[in-house]
Amino acid sequence: MTERDTDIEFDFFEEPETREAARPERPPSRGGPRPPIRTPQGLTPLLRLVGLIAFAIVIVLLLVYAIEGCQSSSKHAKYEHYMAKVAPVASNSRAIGTRLTSLLGQPGLKANEVQSKLAGLAREEQQDVDEARAIDPPGRLRDEHSRLIDALQYRYSGIVGIAESLRQALANKKLAAAQAGALLVTPAQRLLASDVVWDDSFKDPSKQVLRNQGVGDVRVPDSNFVSNPDFFTASGLAAVVSRLRGVSVAPTAGGLHGTNIVSTKALPKGTELSTDTRLPVQTGTTLGFAIAVEDSGDSVEVHIPVTLTISGGTTPIVKKQVIDLISSKEVKTITFRNIQLDPSFFGAPSTVKVKVDAVPNEHNLGNNSAEYPVTFTLPPP
Repeated sequence: MTERDTDIEFDFFEEPETREAARPERPPSRGGPRPPIRTPQGLTPLLRLVGLIAFAIVIVLLLVYAIEGCQSSSKHAKYEHYMAKVAPVASNSRAIGTRLTSLLGQPGLKANEVQSKLAGLAREEQQDVDEARAIDPPGRLRDEHSRLIDALQYRYSGIVGIAESLRQALANKKLAAAQAGALLVTPAQRLLASDVVWDDSFKDPSKQVLRNQGVGDVRVPDSNFVSNPDFFTASGLAAVVSRLRGVSVAPTAGGLHGTNIVSTKALPKGTELSTDTRLPVQTGTTLGFAIAVEDSGDSVEVHIPVTLTISGGTTPIVKKQVIDLISSKEVKTITFRNIQLDPSFFGAPSTVKVKVDAVPNEHNLGNNSAEYPVTFTLPPP
């Protein structure tokens, strides 16, 4: 082999200088070609989504209603529990008022006995004040609960004031009975004020709060301390002083005895009723009747029952009160308050009848009763 042959063989295996650089090879695809992406066809998926959303909304609403129901039940129980605590305090205080009137009007007791019993009633009323202070009211009734305590405090201070004024009146023999009665009237006004505070500042506002909270069916206790406001007048309390001084207030034997009805008025407007003419009487939450009775005889009379009967509805309404004491020629007004009429009394003629029981040795009974034709109407909206 020659030198030239060797050169040719070498050139054959060499890469040419002008050859293009090799391109990197792409990795082979795996699994074949990718299928095209397609959107869901038809309404089925959309309906499923809507159904899921509706189901979720229903679940949320049920949870909301369940929570609200639990809250409402809890709220009702809270207010009902509070009023259940107030009820025995209200009832006991009302009973103390009844016992106070009975004590002051009871014949045969001595002054020291009355003073001792007054002190006992004052202690009981103070216990009511303490019990009321221990009650924790719901937040929205805190102001009303404070007024409840005010009413009970008025009652306590009224009893204490009457006891002290009575002591002064009995100690001062020169003090006339009329002046003694006026002395006792001042503390007695606190008892009357306590009923106004209870009704106007506790009971009625509490009812409104309960209605606003959606629990209007919860009962708010009532507590009227003074059942007969006419007893706590100057003349009525003067008779108490006279009796305790030893002055007889029992009816005298012989002479003229009797009472008569002076007038009957429908409250709150004060419309005087007539036995001859049927008059309209507008009703409401404060419907009542004020009956003026005169002692037309020559003697003091005691414990005279007065009966009010309202007929014309399905069931007649009958109310009774007692005139504890009335002096000769004196006129006393007996007031029947808060009379509630059912719907059967409206739209038909009704009758209001008043009867004053005869006193011992009374002969003329023609003016002891009266019947008044009326028509009950609802107040304007």
